[in-house]
Amino acid sequence: MRKLFPDYLIITLKGLAMGAADVVPGVSGGTIAFISGIYQELIDSINNVNVSVLKTLKKEGLKAAWKQVNGSFLLALVTGIGISILTFSKIITHLLETQPILVWSFFFGLIIASIALIWKEITQWKAVDIIFLIIGIAISYYITIARPVSSPESYWYLFLSGFIAIIAMILPGISGAFILLLMGSYETVIGTINTFREGLTSANSEILIQALLKLGVFAIGAIIGLKSFSKILHWMFEHHKNTTLSLLVGFMIGSLNKVWPWKQVLETRINSHGEVVPYIDKSILPQNFNGDPQIYMAVVLAILGFVLIFGMEKLAGRLGKN
Repeated sequence: MRKLFPDYLIITLKGLAMGAADVVPGVSGGTIAFISGIYQELIDSINNVNVSVLKTLKKEGLKAAWKQVNGSFLLALVTGIGISILTFSKIITHLLETQPILVWSFFFGLIIASIALIWKEITQWKAVDIIFLIIGIAISYYITIARPVSSPESYWYLFLSGFIAIIAMILPGISGAFILLLMGSYETVIGTINTFREGLTSANSEILIQALLKLGVFAIGAIIGLKSFSKILHWMFEHHKNTTLSLLVGFMIGSLNKVWPWKQVLETRINSHGEVVPYIDKSILPQNFNGDPQIYMAVVLAILGFVLIFGMEKLAGRLGKN
């Protein structure tokens, strides 16, 4: 049985890591959940939130209903994710603007290590597993080279963005933030989160209400998408675990193109702040990079990311034995 400290505190910390990953185009919060040992529990807990909870609440009370949905786990995790998104959305976007090679190198190391860990979970390789591995690679790679669209801000599109992005966010290897980028909603959502934070700190009710309305529409789409897709994932893990893991490994391998540190910008665009930012790019070798490739520091950061993932796995294993 879990205790408030340190068990749920550690889950909140894992939520912090998931939230930080979810705001970065190219990194998946689902990957963090998987390598930190809570992915299966997360999917199962989401799947348990259904109509039967209302029956349990009516017959057995709040405590039984809370236990049925694994409420303490979900509350600790969502708290961490929420704090992280509000805190790190500006920090990470700033780092991506100022130190892109080092940040992407760190993420590259994270994903390589995550691929190795999930690969170990596959107990047996069959022809169907290899086919799904290739399908996963192809889909994920195509997503990384797809052309983003302009940034629509209508409420129906925010709803659709939330619905689709949350599915990607809980899949290891597919970045929900990058899906938002492809749909043209990333800047709108991140900007709204920053506006919400500013409204809280400045106690400006007008901008706070506007931000809440947009975030609310996005959240409704995300909740419906999450609930719909969690049933599929739950069934896949229960009946075809190796095939599902093969597909997820494929997603992660394909996503490496997006987090490759050295890029050549092919097209630029003007963002909402009037700044010129990259729009379309392609991966290149470090020696072909126009500028300082920072190879040594990039390698150090990639190794650090790799070691961090295996350190988290060891820590999760030790906690699981206690």
